[in-house]
Amino acid sequence: MTTFTTFSDLKTLNIPLILGVTADRDGNLQVPTFPALADFARAAGVTGKAGEAQRSPSPHDFASPYVVFVGLGDLKNHSFPAEALRAAAGAGARLAEASELALSFPTSDTTAAVAVAEGALLGGYHFDKYLTKKKPLLKQIMLPAENFPAAESLNRVEILGKAIFDIRDLVNASPSALYPETLAKWMEKAARGLPVKVKIWDWEALKTEGFGGIVAVGRGSKRKPVLVKMTYEPENPRAQVALVGKGITFDSGGYSLKPSNSMATMKSDMTGAATMGNAVIAAAKLGLPVKVTAWLACAENMVSGGATRVDDVIIMKDGTSVEVTNTDAEGRLVLADGIAMAVGEKPDLIVDMATLTGAQIVALGSRMAGVMGSAKDDYFEAAKRSGEMAWPCPLPEHLADDLKSDIADLRNSGTKREGGMPLAGLFLKHFTKGARWAHVDIAGPGFNKGSAWGYTPKGGTGYGLRTLIDLIERL
Repeated sequence: MTTFTTFSDLKTLNIPLILGVTADRDGNLQVPTFPALADFARAAGVTGKAGEAQRSPSPHDFASPYVVFVGLGDLKNHSFPAEALRAAAGAGARLAEASELALSFPTSDTTAAVAVAEGALLGGYHFDKYLTKKKPLLKQIMLPAENFPAAESLNRVEILGKAIFDIRDLVNASPSALYPETLAKWMEKAARGLPVKVKIWDWEALKTEGFGGIVAVGRGSKRKPVLVKMTYEPENPRAQVALVGKGITFDSGGYSLKPSNSMATMKSDMTGAATMGNAVIAAAKLGLPVKVTAWLACAENMVSGGATRVDDVIIMKDGTSVEVTNTDAEGRLVLADGIAMAVGEKPDLIVDMATLTGAQIVALGSRMAGVMGSAKDDYFEAAKRSGEMAWPCPLPEHLADDLKSDIADLRNSGTKREGGMPLAGLFLKHFTKGARWAHVDIAGPGFNKGSAWGYTPKGGTGYGLRTLIDLIERL
């Protein structure tokens, strides 16, 4: 548990300091909250460029053991200054690796101060479950008394931070330990003591009740699939939202087997389910006046004598027949069954989230999600407010011709290389039955394969949780 407190005299603190540094378009360097340190920072090689984080011995008249200077760039001309502050605070906390931190940034209002608090909290995360040598846990974040966030704002930061940490932990876990059943049990345990109901469909129930997509994907593994329904329903909710998450706890590709280097991070293919489940938990902790239901479609996509074959025809939960032409296009099959269940409850909005296509990364890179569907603009606006990168993508109907099958209602993958991201969206659209819906492909931003940056660590990122909560809050 991390606490937030204030400080009055920066010089007397004997804990690491994180100081924001700005640089205008002409390269002029400033330490806005401590102008006297501008020359010291310059001498240490600090440029103030956004994304920069540099650790330095503290000035001789400071009690702190060291200072971390973090670049903010030109805040006056930044499109999203709150996100610049959030990212810089996160970068500083990552570099400091301390149990206590004090941050001094140019925060002109409480919104900016909240961004700094949030960034520092998220940046202080590290996953060391399997390491013998542990890093210190960040237990205290100190901020200036001026513009110190209200208790309600900090409570929200802590709730969302805990949810993001839990997503990251789940995504980073060894796939031999985290599989459909254990993921379901984790959600059950996390919901205890909260106004959240949990229902789980096991292997027999999935077969009996006709969840053809989930059964087809999960039947090849000895660790069988599950469907988890999590429901938070406050008294007199003003709206109802359904969240559908892809929960492939490990994806070998099935008989359309992935090469080894592409299989290496496939423990992360359950990121959508981890995010949607934790969104329900966060909504309940925040007491949001909206009914939130999550459908977590969980399976392990493995190869065996009982696995689904290429050319198999399966019958989905809504009765649609699907010719399986690629067993590695499995995420859309489990999502489709989850969407069918969500549609049946007639929510005001459906959002599905999945690490779905490599085409998303090719199109938009590793930090930006692709958003499709009739409610894509709603998600896009929420993402902008939250500082999480997303881009709305159209669903051109002509692409759907490539999903036509000679022997079934649909095929689960196309025959062409182009348009892979929207093609998957068009497949899912069939199962929405015209409901207001957004499909969020997080193949890139859900799992960071590269170096840490800002408040984003390597591995599971927790991307999307803050945007979902913002979206739900405004329904």
